[in-house]
Amino acid sequence: MYAIIATGGKQYKVAEGDVLKVEKLGAAAGETVTFDQVIAVSNDGLKVGADVAGATVIATVVGEGKGKKVIVYKYKRKTGYHKKNGHRQAYTQVKIEKINA
Repeated sequence: MYAIIATGGKQYKVAEGDVLKVEKLGAAAGETVTFDQVIAVSNDGLKVGADVAGATVIATVVGEGKGKKVIVYKYKRKTGYHKKNGHRQAYTQVKIEKINA
């Protein structure tokens, strides 16, 4: 059984027991999080749209962290202009506990 959920502007295919990194949720480690935006659920057949109304995915927060550094380098030729920035995206690591279809 798997489900497709939407959180943080992205979509994830999840199954029970999966551990994944999603955009930062602001929940402490050990808390339970419920994802209401379920796009599709597959148990014996795929259900999409109005068929999955009321479906939820329950997950437990494992921890928080920052991703790998991405270098942002701006440069304009012949003017001596260059600027270097780095960015590390914050994430929350969650473990999928139960899919309620």
